Amino acid sequence: MNIRPRRNRKSAAIRDMISETNLGVENLIYPLFLIEGSGIKDEISSLPGNYRWSLDLLLAEIDSCIKLGIDKYVLFPVVSEDKKDKVASYSYAEDNFYLKAISEIKKHFPEVSLMSDVAMDPYSTDGHDGLVENGLILNDETLPILGKMAIAQAQAGIDIIGPSDMMDGRVAFIREALDSHNFQDVSIMSYSAKYASAFYGPFRDALDSAPKGGDKKTYQMNPANRKEALREAFLDIEEGADMLMVKPAVCYLDVISDLKSNCEVPITAYNVSGECAMIYAASANGWLDYEAAMSEMLLSIRRSGADGILTYFAKDFAALQNK
Repeated sequence: MNIRPRRNRKSAAIRDMISETNLGVENLIYPLFLIEGSGIKDEISSLPGNYRWSLDLLLAEIDSCIKLGIDKYVLFPVVSEDKKDKVASYSYAEDNFYLKAISEIKKHFPEVSLMSDVAMDPYSTDGHDGLVENGLILNDETLPILGKMAIAQAQAGIDIIGPSDMMDGRVAFIREALDSHNFQDVSIMSYSAKYASAFYGPFRDALDSAPKGGDKKTYQMNPANRKEALREAFLDIEEGADMLMVKPAVCYLDVISDLKSNCEVPITAYNVSGECAMIYAASANGWLDYEAAMSEMLLSIRRSGADGILTYFAKDFAALQNK
């Protein structure tokens, strides 16, 4: 045989040289859950190794992650029921512990990039991303609430606004709101292709933010649809999104690839809680090698075209790279 592809695989040195995809800590964004109080490190039972942190301990955790090379984080608030209402007013309240935490983190670690979550569900008694009235999720009436939320986060010092709500027109509304308050440098990473997925369970456990009634299928995308993601992506770019996100990642590698091939802005993907939980559980039972499976899953997301990956594996992967 004149052609033997195996010759290009015969040593680690050659395999490394011709690797088509490179994955590093710089590609990862670490999701962290913040809870009000002090001295709290509460493990999430359905997402082992991940915790609800009070700010004092979260600062120490971020410090340890920075030493491993992680410099990008997305923060999610665990809001008590007494602070929730139908219009998510606590999301932009002056005494919001989430907003205060953003300011404290940026004060202690000005070099890190912080991404927020913009949606009503953590703050809403209905548990939906938009305003609920008579069982319907109202699109246009939700936008001013999201705008107030985004402005409050920008004032606190957030670097990247992350609208995860999937309301039509919210990127344009938030961009205009930010610009009108002189936050032209605050970026928008839009959840452009966010699917109505079965893989969000552990995340909703962490935040206690599951819908109190109905489901999210009237605003999150149908998992059967691929072309629709491009329509959402093009709209978000036109409205001013700086980056786009696909969520979940592993079951939607084709969508990540489509956006990467057709859009001229960076593409990120959310390696969601259910995807990670499967590997945690299989590894705990001895069915998979944790480090190998974790690395392969992340590499597949990167190979599909994701420039950035939000993943609960970020710290473990960084520690593995630092061995």
